[in-house]
Amino acid sequence: MTRRLESTFGPDSRNRLDAAATPGAEGALAALETFYFAFNQRDLDVFAQVWTGDALAQLNNPLGGILRGGPEITALYDKVFHGPARVTVTFGDIVEYAGEGHALFAGRETGSYVVDGREVPLRIRTSRYFRYENGRWAQFHHHGSIDDPGELAAYQAAVRG
Repeated sequence: MTRRLESTFGPDSRNRLDAAATPGAEGALAALETFYFAFNQRDLDVFAQVWTGDALAQLNNPLGGILRGGPEITALYDKVFHGPARVTVTFGDIVEYAGEGHALFAGRETGSYVVDGREVPLRIRTSRYFRYENGRWAQFHHHGSIDDPGELAAYQAAVRG
């Protein structure tokens, strides 16, 4: 199934871990929404539950480069959540590609980060891959890109401190 979603997931997202145990597209959407709840609320415990613990889980993004393994990914986000910049994003313009036991969501994250009292806009091309296993939907892959080199460098510097 391929469909464009009208939904967005941002600071008002809910923790729907219980619903992420539901097989099918609605369970995958619950896991996606829960990721954005965890990210925007800086809830590392929920964040770790959204990601698989699989050693081959992969994150490709502007802050971590390529990281593998749920614990390593969670460790990077621990630094982001407790670092000098406060990052908030909303995932929108989403296309869902789903099949039996897997779902890919591709779209755009828009938002901002605040550092030293200054708010800076943020735009990231994003895809997130989820797989249903062991009775729940878990994130296995994320790819994010910032197209403008200057915006990328400024974001990296702000988050890393």
